[in-house]
Amino acid sequence: MALERDATERRQAPAAVRLRDPAGFDQFAALPLEDEVPGAPAEQLSADQYLSDFWPYFQKLEGAFWKLECRQSFSEPKNPSWRALARGDWAEALRIIDETADEIQAPVLQAPGFPMHRVRIVRRPYTPYLRWELYFIRLRAQAGERIRVLDATALGNRLLPELVILGSAVMYEVRYDDTGTLSGARKIRDPGLITSCRHEVEDLYSHAEDLLTFLDNDQAALPPPSPTADRELR
Repeated sequence: MALERDATERRQAPAAVRLRDPAGFDQFAALPLEDEVPGAPAEQLSADQYLSDFWPYFQKLEGAFWKLECRQSFSEPKNPSWRALARGDWAEALRIIDETADEIQAPVLQAPGFPMHRVRIVRRPYTPYLRWELYFIRLRAQAGERIRVLDATALGNRLLPELVILGSAVMYEVRYDDTGTLSGARKIRDPGLITSCRHEVEDLYSHAEDLLTFLDNDQAALPPPSPTADRELR
């Protein structure tokens, strides 16, 4: 069941502790993202229930949209470009993305007046899925979504949850099965925890690199070049 705690019980957002490893990467310790989210009271939603529940909150959102994306591979069988990727047909996968650019950018361009942010954790060597997704979401970045990339090395061995935060109203811990297919979400309504987690995602974002700059600087993160097309990535 969706639960909210009394305002007097709201958590203060703890400051992230930054450590420096020998290679020079920032690390973040004591994140409530991993400490508090898994055990927080939440309403369990199926995949269909999650998608149905999400859109009304999105359409009337006051505040900002935040997404924390950590897995390096997902399964998206309803996406024809992903299905081409799964067959190993890069040319077809990229062709579909290029031809559906307007559709991909529409959720950003049509967002009703609020900023959209995403922190995408990346780990080297890049998985085929991640290279495909970065090519895909670069279109969202070009449309105005504020997407930044953070190297997983900065997090050490920490495993952070997949989160979608809609202002201060609701937060979803998005769940996936072993194949990376969406299986549902945990709907969290605790305003103190939502605020705490949003602050932590904002902190990660502040240490991350703009997606388009990242793609300019690391060509290995992009899909194999098409032999028949010269794509403008900016």
